Amino acid sequence: MKKRLFIFILLGLLVFVFACSFLFSFKKEKSSGENTKITLAEVAHTVFYAPLYVALENHFFEENGLDVDVLLANGADKVASILLSGDAQIGLCGAEATIYVYNRGEEDYLRTFSQLTQKDGSFLVSREKYENFTLNDLKGKTIIGGRAAGMPEMTLEYVLRQNGLDPRKDMTIDTSIAFAAMGGSFIGGYGDFVTLFEPTASIVEKEGYGTVVESVGKLGGVVPYTSFSARKSYLDQHQEVIDSFNYSIQMGLDYVHNHSDLEVAKVILPQFPDSSLSEIEAAVKRYREIEAWPNSITFSKESFNHLQDIMIEYGELEEKVPYQKLMFQ
Repeated sequence: MKKRLFIFILLGLLVFVFACSFLFSFKKEKSSGENTKITLAEVAHTVFYAPLYVALENHFFEENGLDVDVLLANGADKVASILLSGDAQIGLCGAEATIYVYNRGEEDYLRTFSQLTQKDGSFLVSREKYENFTLNDLKGKTIIGGRAAGMPEMTLEYVLRQNGLDPRKDMTIDTSIAFAAMGGSFIGGYGDFVTLFEPTASIVEKEGYGTVVESVGKLGGVVPYTSFSARKSYLDQHQEVIDSFNYSIQMGLDYVHNHSDLEVAKVILPQFPDSSLSEIEAAVKRYREIEAWPNSITFSKESFNHLQDIMIEYGELEEKVPYQKLMFQ
């Protein structure tokens, strides 16, 4: 009798241990499956991308089942390389990168699935102060313009041509300086003008090294300037992830449009530990004034064609790529 009771107790304990092990395993799998981890490679770190940082700081991604890790790539070409290597699933950069990859015959090419900005985000900073600056004041000057064939440089040259200037003859545009070093080179005394994103432009101005005289985005028009892209195969296989990501970004855009410059600045300030709240607020204000952020993540065929017009005029593209080939919507 005692032996049978012992066996029953032993069996009960085994069942209990097995059940606990199963429940622990189930909870562990459920917990790890709650948020899908993705790596996002961003082309630069700037207040220009405020809606993205709002989504990160306000935990919109987590609310939609995503765990997003951001990797700074410093250049659209580098973002494309990281996506193609598989080190990141989603990239944030100019849509021109997807065109370059497609045109070189990549089978599993990149497609754009949503936009974050709709204007060029750079500001023209002058070493000299002007009472009434015009683009004609750039004649004979040296401009630190950014990477050749990158969207900031191509948009700058497009704006100059649209205003009757020849960027190859009327001034010198230096494209040899890396994006991250442009501000430092200008502060160090090189160049008469430089194109900078925020908050760098405001910091350079505040420190007395230069003055913001114009917005390239204001003059350049609506264009899908910075957008999210991924490999074609990833998009085909992860529709739910893309839907969740898009919804989170749309929440970020909605927040920016429905809150003050100061409120937005307070949310994204942790993303810029070396800047003050007033500097971030001023940067948000500048971008809002030029309508840098779209109301919707979806951009039109017309804006995509405008981007390609800029590339063709620059001499970087011979013919347009069909909208439906590179868009995933």
